[in-house]
Amino acid sequence: MKIGVFIKDHNWEDDPRLFALEDELRKGSVEVYRFSRNREVQEGTDMVLSIGGDGTFLSASNRIGDRGIPLLGVNFGRMGFLSGSAPEEVAEPLLSGNYQIEEMPLLSVKGIDPDLIYPYPVNEVAVHRYGSSILGVSVKVDGNRLPEYWADGLLVATSAGSTAYSLSVGGPICMPDAKVLIIAPIASHNLNVRPLIIPQTATVEIEVTSRERNVMVMMDNLNALVDTSVHLTVSMAQFSLRKVRLPNSSFVKALTSKLFWGEDVRNVK
Repeated sequence: MKIGVFIKDHNWEDDPRLFALEDELRKGSVEVYRFSRNREVQEGTDMVLSIGGDGTFLSASNRIGDRGIPLLGVNFGRMGFLSGSAPEEVAEPLLSGNYQIEEMPLLSVKGIDPDLIYPYPVNEVAVHRYGSSILGVSVKVDGNRLPEYWADGLLVATSAGSTAYSLSVGGPICMPDAKVLIIAPIASHNLNVRPLIIPQTATVEIEVTSRERNVMVMMDNLNALVDTSVHLTVSMAQFSLRKVRLPNSSFVKALTSKLFWGEDVRNVK
């Protein structure tokens, strides 16, 4: 077995926990190599470990692209929904084969130069004002026009992205395997708009109007400044990210332990 270790934050390179993890894998006859933003995934790689937090996981997914290499997020960061496994918990299930591979759907975003920004986000795509002027955002879902959004911007998120940017703008929390998309305005200037859940099979078209010449397009942890004439078409990608899930991982456990969901004096047992 050959495992690539992706490190985005160089502060983790000399962490004793990382050395211990790599040593344990090598003792189990695993070939381990490191790579970063300046190096690519080697041929013959069977799995990639992202070392850090969810931002590192997203960057690692860009490196993998459509090659189908399973990705496991090892949490050296803070929140860790995508990177939920502690370094001490990783080696034993990998060496014993006690893990599962989940297909994580990706978005496909058309209408922007793929050389400018990676067009297959895991969590969300968002358009955001660049300057002081509010945006008018026109949205079509499968050709059906929604009422105009007047806001700082708008995002389309996957179910996996429901605990990312969508959460911070008041969107719903979705189980990761829910086959839905979330449309949510960012700092809406309408009192009567709410986030909207649509089928994962839908196609979403987005156009904007603004007094400014440019808007910001954000896909996960990447962003690009584009002209306001941009026309984005968002749908599900034709390939998925293969995410490694270890036996001790639990989405509900992550919600309660990391976001303190349900914290209430009446819930103390």
